[in-house]
Amino acid sequence: MPDRAPQPVDRQLPTDEARDLISLARDIAQREIAPRAAEEEDAGHFPREIFTLLSRSGLLGLPYDSEYGGGDQPYEVYLQVLEELAAARLTVGLGVSVHSLSCHALANYGTKQQQVEHLPAMLGGGLLGAYCLSEPSSGSDAASLRTKAVRDGEDWVIDGTKAWITHGGIADFYTVMARTGEEGARGISAFLVPGDAAGLTGAAPEKKMGMKGSPTAQVHFDGVRVPDERRLGEEGQGFAIALSALDSGRLGIAACAIGLAQAALDEAVAYASGRQQFGRPISDFQGLRFMLADMATQIEAGRALYLAAARLRDAGRPFAKQAAMAKLHCTDTAMKATIDAVQVLGGYGYTADFPVERFMREAKVLQIVEGTNQIQRMVIARHLAGPEVHRTG
Repeated sequence: MPDRAPQPVDRQLPTDEARDLISLARDIAQREIAPRAAEEEDAGHFPREIFTLLSRSGLLGLPYDSEYGGGDQPYEVYLQVLEELAAARLTVGLGVSVHSLSCHALANYGTKQQQVEHLPAMLGGGLLGAYCLSEPSSGSDAASLRTKAVRDGEDWVIDGTKAWITHGGIADFYTVMARTGEEGARGISAFLVPGDAAGLTGAAPEKKMGMKGSPTAQVHFDGVRVPDERRLGEEGQGFAIALSALDSGRLGIAACAIGLAQAALDEAVAYASGRQQFGRPISDFQGLRFMLADMATQIEAGRALYLAAARLRDAGRPFAKQAAMAKLHCTDTAMKATIDAVQVLGGYGYTADFPVERFMREAKVLQIVEGTNQIQRMVIARHLAGPEVHRTG
């Protein structure tokens, strides 16, 4: 079969600098990430060296202030860079999204002194972050978290366990939500915890269906002592900070999902154009052509949806509803597109000789992380119809 290279996505970008960033991301993706992706995912290898390269290249802090080492880029540009990275390897795209999520609390709620002290290393100094909200008994119901931070003089002492933490056990810093007061959302505060803090340990990584190169693990806090100057925002503001971060993080997941779906479509088109059956390429058969057309249409719709939400964010307008819509649509599209790509390749699609079976396994987690798609539907419905009414008796 002929080697049909995928055509680059035709992007509408606001500046020449943005076009250069996309070109840089594509170059790194094609030269450094994609050629090793299948082998390293199969081996469960986390490409820390790629994140170091991305940091040196200025791609690890794009949406943040250049005063602290960021790229001063609008979210619509950052997300399209993320999409390019995820198309080459989801472990990398999702890892960059999680790192950006981990920087959000400090960049948006930290004091000037905190930002000057910590942000440059986090954005451009080669550090890698993790975001700690979920726990073994509180996932979707994050406000019921049990990890506690107790005041002891000028310090806080953190005890508890976080679960499903991307980069758990290998991160250089953790943005941690812990209970400092009453039950519920108002008793939660945010902390910036160094990865080498005494008493902080990562459990063995979870054995997952996909994204085996991205470590997901529980993180244990056993008397971890953190000075008060590492508390981010006000006491009791942590849950609001967490939700604010997730609104932006969901757009990151949406962009990663479209990158993965685009990679699946590219593989399907290349295979269908080269595979001969009944004396002609299988891309000549209408049933298969319609599958490819539907995949492409849903991918384009998803890209437009996440970019529309990003532009609202860039304009300082409310975007939570649109972020939930983008996360919902784009991750469902990734799941459908990867399943269809396997179908296009037939028996070959079910083997590890082609990447689409890996894409399908990876797509599933995107419907779960940073708020399941059922939670996204709840968020959207609340914007449309108001909060749910709970009646008793």
